[in-house]
Amino acid sequence: MSNSPSSSQPVYPEPQLDVRTPKVKLPPMAADCHAHVFGPADRYPQAANRLYTAPAVLLGDYFAMHDAVGVARGVLVQTGLYGNDNSFIVDSIKAHPDRLRGIALISENVTDNELGQLAASGIRGFRVNRTAATGLEIEVSRKLAHRVKDLGWHVQFLLDVEDHPDLDTLLGSFPTDVVIDHMGRPDPKKGVAAPGFQALIRLLRSGRGWAKLSAPYRTSLVPPPYGDLTQFAHALVDAAPERLVWGSDWPHVLLKSEMPNDGDLVDLIAEWVPDEKIRNRVLVENAEKLYGFGKPL
Repeated sequence: MSNSPSSSQPVYPEPQLDVRTPKVKLPPMAADCHAHVFGPADRYPQAANRLYTAPAVLLGDYFAMHDAVGVARGVLVQTGLYGNDNSFIVDSIKAHPDRLRGIALISENVTDNELGQLAASGIRGFRVNRTAATGLEIEVSRKLAHRVKDLGWHVQFLLDVEDHPDLDTLLGSFPTDVVIDHMGRPDPKKGVAAPGFQALIRLLRSGRGWAKLSAPYRTSLVPPPYGDLTQFAHALVDAAPERLVWGSDWPHVLLKSEMPNDGDLVDLIAEWVPDEKIRNRVLVENAEKLYGFGKPL
């Protein structure tokens, strides 16, 4: 199976490996709760029908970024690049059980035995990509959530909150916790009062949902430091700081705009979460609760 990009696949920039040391000092055991990391192509072939080809960066590059910015733990999120073959993130967690956890991609045909093996390997949930046509349907995800509830998993959603003004009732009725990627990909033009974003806030306040402070460049309309997304981060922190985690979204795949420096992204944490005590909670305590860091596999 070829790992070279086809003529139909766009070419995207790779992450900056010369990572700037951030001004903010992160607390010990800080966690990066959202990254997409790829394995050597000869061992982990990419799906033939993938939407893009992985950048030429590996797990060592990801750890080097962490070391540069002061992060100690990471959550690897499976992408469609490997389909439902979660071998790479499972192998990565096995090699670094104190440092990594994972979020898998699964199908509705996954067996209970397969789910059990994934859970024992450090997988703590499965992802549903509603921005892609290939993502699981909401009701299929709900059925799967019933199957993984006893594993202690959650369901992670990539979606645009303004497509779901009923988000709090739609997902709040899941039998598991749900996690919303990238602050719900909010629309800067509509602001924090928009129906979908307010539904996200209600979901977090209900104690059934979480959100990731991550990837402002996915919906920002301005250059770094993405000032039009600050209002959304502040609104989430004010509403439910106990239901938030942070993620780098490294290596920023499918990014058509300027590639950020991860040191700058880490400094945004201090702007988004100016209170040091709350910042430590988001980066350490919340991540430990959601992903089981600090506990044996």
